[in-house]
Amino acid sequence: MTTLLDWLLRKYPDTPKKRAKEWILAGRVRVNGVVIRRPQEVLPDPGADLQLLDRHAQTLECGPTGLPIHPRVTLLHLDAALAVVNKAPSLLSVPAENYELSALTILTDFLAGKIRAVRIAHNLPPAYRNLQALPVHRLDQYTSGVFCMAMNPVARAKLIDQLQAHTMQRQYVAFVEGRPSSPTGTWRNWLKLSDDQLRQLIVPADTTDALEAITHYEVIAKYAGVTKLRLRLETGRRHQIRVQAAHAGLPLVGDRVYNPTGHVELDRQALHAETLSLEHPDTGTQMRFAAPLPKDLQQLEAGLRR
Repeated sequence: MTTLLDWLLRKYPDTPKKRAKEWILAGRVRVNGVVIRRPQEVLPDPGADLQLLDRHAQTLECGPTGLPIHPRVTLLHLDAALAVVNKAPSLLSVPAENYELSALTILTDFLAGKIRAVRIAHNLPPAYRNLQALPVHRLDQYTSGVFCMAMNPVARAKLIDQLQAHTMQRQYVAFVEGRPSSPTGTWRNWLKLSDDQLRQLIVPADTTDALEAITHYEVIAKYAGVTKLRLRLETGRRHQIRVQAAHAGLPLVGDRVYNPTGHVELDRQALHAETLSLEHPDTGTQMRFAAPLPKDLQQLEAGLRR
């Protein structure tokens, strides 16, 4: 029995086994026109039908403000390893039970040619058709803004490593009720999900299964009863900013879970992922992406100014 990895090593005998395996996992190996990502898949001799694809799809031109591919998703960057999108509030980042539509599935449909961006006159170039969008991190359904996805398993592993090492920087803007005692500061708490998995609880550090959450904040504007904060995540726990802000006496405007008796009306929590900084998983280049405040938060701030 001869595997795809074996056939690839026979065709490229000077290639280290680890590198050849990475080629397969990254979607660069095609047999009879079909990309196969399983190194141990047993195959008959593919002969000339075994092809090694170019390492990089050319970076798609998304323009300075991004490429709208759906009314609720704007593509900020796409290449063979990395996709970065700006999603609207109310849209899931990745599919969930009973909710098929998500930023990830929209990008998948775009790559498959099922939907077409307005500014791309013709079909998406073939180099992108073999890419597979994979989750790396996510935003809450009602949080808007920028987040990334990987385009192959090798890139995904590298991006997750950056998250775990806290070298991927995520910065948010939030509107909170109240005023912090200091213009800058850090929230350090231990969190544990409730039994129904729907909300986070602040618990003592020695609680079983508790995870530490660290968020740095700074005040960037003050309004009557409301403060606009910029927040930088050091850890990335579920609902981290929302539960820590509420615990600090600064619940987010519009947050139905952690601020059910809020005094300022908004249809969702006033939280927006403003910037994302990371190292490109293939090239190592430092990259930064930004998403402006969406219309509902612009309107909120305009009303507060008045």
